[in-house]
Amino acid sequence: MSDRLGAMVTCGLVDKLERSDEEWRRELTPEQFEVTRRGGTERPFSGDYCDHKAVGAYLCVCCGQTLFGSGEKFDSGSGWPSFVAPLDPDHVKLRSDSTQGMVRTEVRCARCDAHLGHVFPDGPAPSGDRYCINSVALEHRLERSSSARPPGAAAGDVSGREDEDE
Repeated sequence: MSDRLGAMVTCGLVDKLERSDEEWRRELTPEQFEVTRRGGTERPFSGDYCDHKAVGAYLCVCCGQTLFGSGEKFDSGSGWPSFVAPLDPDHVKLRSDSTQGMVRTEVRCARCDAHLGHVFPDGPAPSGDRYCINSVALEHRLERSSSARPPGAAAGDVSGREDEDE
């Protein structure tokens, strides 16, 4: 992860990160910029994390804020990574989105205001929510705790490196 420099403003429970479009363009790939700063959407089934199974946390690609955990991830069949809930509700913010001829609830990073995706009321129990998130808006950090090893992992295997085939 690159340096996360920018103006930090404390507001509520989360420190806000403010940057200009020019600064974001230097930090992000063109696709990351289009999705996170312009509200775009990646093609379904195209993202790195749609079928991703590694244990750990999913962070905002823009600012590094922890957003979702692998324990909340499920296969919705939608073509985007789906989660039942954020790890900390204060780390995301929800707002009404009436673009594209429908009313949806947009999910944004509470720290840097990055567009992440949308939440729908058709998820599994107990929340009933499906946070449908663009892979390109996320960065995965492997869990280094031995108690959170994926099934079949050796006790000493806590390298923190991800295999490309996951």
